[in-house]
Amino acid sequence: MIASREPILTPVAVKELRPTQITVGMREVELKRRMIRAQSDKETGTFLGRHMVPVVLGPKKRNYVVDHHHMARALLEEGIKDVLVTVTSDLSKLDKDAFLIVLDNRGWMHPFDENGKRRDYGALPKSMADLVDDPYRSLAGELRRQGGFAKDTTPFSEFLWADFLRRRIDRSAVAKNFDKAMKQALVFAKDKDADYLPGWCGPTTD
Repeated sequence: MIASREPILTPVAVKELRPTQITVGMREVELKRRMIRAQSDKETGTFLGRHMVPVVLGPKKRNYVVDHHHMARALLEEGIKDVLVTVTSDLSKLDKDAFLIVLDNRGWMHPFDENGKRRDYGALPKSMADLVDDPYRSLAGELRRQGGFAKDTTPFSEFLWADFLRRRIDRSAVAKNFDKAMKQALVFAKDKDADYLPGWCGPTTD
């Protein structure tokens, strides 16, 4: 019988967490900030105890976040100093170039900017405070909550949906009337053109 491994939990200063993506949806961040503000300190502590931030240890033992960027940014904005992280892989022995290549090839990095364009590794922010807003990521997050697609384990799946929407809904329309853009997104999400995307749940004939 193989014993299951317990996660390695370590408290880390939120301001020291390193992103592995360039953007977040700031509307998503704001929703998480509201959730935090609505909780008591005890409730927030319990929540954070159950929602550890997964990280990969990189050079100089720095913590590179591989999920929950929106939560980490919200915690920073709300002045929460520390968060528990669970180390999914220790790559601290690698030099910086090799480390970034491994992150990229394992699907632990999303180096695309707010226009959906791939950037070089140097464009990755050094802190959660430097993450840039991508409104299409917010649109994708709301689309999932409204049943436009199912939650999926594919890395950065909501960014794939964001890119799909970016090519169909004008940015000015998202900024002007988010709810109207959301209705458009729900229609596009059910279309056969989206069936390659993770979590697609449109109608089928079989």
